[in-house]
Amino acid sequence: MKWYWLASITWIALPTIEPFIKETIAPGTLVYTDEYRIYARLCAWGYEHKSVNHGRGEFARDEDGDGFCEVHVNTMEGFWSLLRSWLCPHRGISQAQLPLYLGFFECVHNVRKRGKALLGALIELLVS
Repeated sequence: MKWYWLASITWIALPTIEPFIKETIAPGTLVYTDEYRIYARLCAWGYEHKSVNHGRGEFARDEDGDGFCEVHVNTMEGFWSLLRSWLCPHRGISQAQLPLYLGFFECVHNVRKRGKALLGALIELLVS
């Protein structure tokens, strides 16, 4: 099962992103990204890495010719879209409170339950 981690990183640079990646992603994992330069170091950090280049109009790539685009970041972009739409009614969130909102959204998304089933799943997480 895919698991999503959210963090509010105020300064995106090598000293902040490298520890986050190493703490949340197992070495050897295949990581799909866009062309952001900082991701070029993923192989040196012990990860497999494939990327798409949005700047050149590449949003997905079929590497083995089977008609299925294996390389893309559409799943993560969809996740961010869900987060943005969930935060929309909560306009004006302070930077101090943002980690709480992100943590709750992360939990709700990862348990993959909605409605009444969500409450039971959240309680189970709290007591386990």
